[in-house]
Amino acid sequence: MNLDETIVAIATPPGRGGIGVVRLSGPEAKAAALAMLRLPQVAELASHRAQLAQLIDLSSGERLDEVVVTWFAAPHSYTTDDVVEIACHGAPVILQRAVEMALEHANVRLAEPGEFTARAFFNGRLDLTQAEAVRDLIDAQTLYQAKVAARQLKGELSRVVRPIKDSLLALIAGMEAGIDFAEDDVEVMPTEEILASIAAVEGQLGALAAGFAYGRLVRDGLTLAIVGRPNVGKSSLFNRLVERERAIVTAQPGTTRDLVTESVALGGIPVHLVDTAGLREAIDEAENIGIRKSMEALADADLVLVALDGSAERAASDDELLADLEGRAAIVVVNKHDLGTQLTLQTSLPVVHTSALTGEGIAALRENILRLMRASGAESGGALVTNLRQQQSVEAARNSLAAAAESARNKVPHEMILLDLYGALRALDELTGATTADDILNRIFSTFCIGK
Repeated sequence: MNLDETIVAIATPPGRGGIGVVRLSGPEAKAAALAMLRLPQVAELASHRAQLAQLIDLSSGERLDEVVVTWFAAPHSYTTDDVVEIACHGAPVILQRAVEMALEHANVRLAEPGEFTARAFFNGRLDLTQAEAVRDLIDAQTLYQAKVAARQLKGELSRVVRPIKDSLLALIAGMEAGIDFAEDDVEVMPTEEILASIAAVEGQLGALAAGFAYGRLVRDGLTLAIVGRPNVGKSSLFNRLVERERAIVTAQPGTTRDLVTESVALGGIPVHLVDTAGLREAIDEAENIGIRKSMEALADADLVLVALDGSAERAASDDELLADLEGRAAIVVVNKHDLGTQLTLQTSLPVVHTSALTGEGIAALRENILRLMRASGAESGGALVTNLRQQQSVEAARNSLAAAAESARNKVPHEMILLDLYGALRALDELTGATTADDILNRIFSTFCIGK
């Protein structure tokens, strides 16, 4: 990536809208913008001030649009370079023409996906966890996800990692001093002190790692499958949870032949609901395929709702299904409570009585789903490890610390212990992006949209 080049892209989503924004960043951003703008009231752009202007077609000199242009002078911009944003009316043809005219300027090229944020990272405006938070904020589907991403963008994770790294550096410096200045009567750090320092750092990293399950849940959501025998009310429960008639409901068993999916938000976390075909001996090939898909959905689900008919005696297949789900995140939903209860159960799984017809028990069911979601990881009001890359960096640091502690207990020379401690330090640097391989950076920023 050549940071001396000026880049341009449409920064708003494709399609028509009231406003569309063309963004330029780099040393030629201001000059390229001024070449296609006419400022009716002033002769110069003022930094951090929105100004009315006319967009002029360079080939004909005709006015294309009335726009609002804002110049952010370096280093006080998103990328720390000169940045110009031209807000046009959102006609795709106007936006595309503005980009084409910018490209006619020397040393201006189209931006790659995520290149504006990548420049902010390379120029020290953001660290890698903050850059990833930008993508998470753009991709947020719920307000809670957006709030978590906004906290990460402010540097919550970096602020938690910084004192951990400082403690590790202090340990390394103390051990290095004992080795390098032994002839100056600097004492070699005792094993007990080394182990205590490692344990303190490991404890902080362990707390951070423990939040990964919940952080991933917040970022990616979970899949919830509704399973059970035919005609127990799975589709009616599904419709109640999505709060609309999404799945077909009839009195005839086996209505659902394929997986029906819908996404909802529970407690600010996206939940991907899957309504499945009833589990029984199939009567035709289509139903057999549907049941096979149901079993696959059951195996892949993060959380399972086992729907049972509360107005009838339980079947042997119900007992088998409940036994198979012992130890998994699952809730037993005894449905059709409005018809009376004949069902008796012996299970350690949480049980909720509902009536999908009247809505009775649906609120309690949602509460139980939320409780199980929160139990999957420690809910945190602060920093969260939200993706696999971050988790792998934390675990790599913990593994290096474990190796260093083992070496210290075995009285291995301090030079060897330091190798593992430096390994932990490198892993923490990779977490924030202080030292990260180019292929990892390319993979991260390639998932961004163009224009961000």
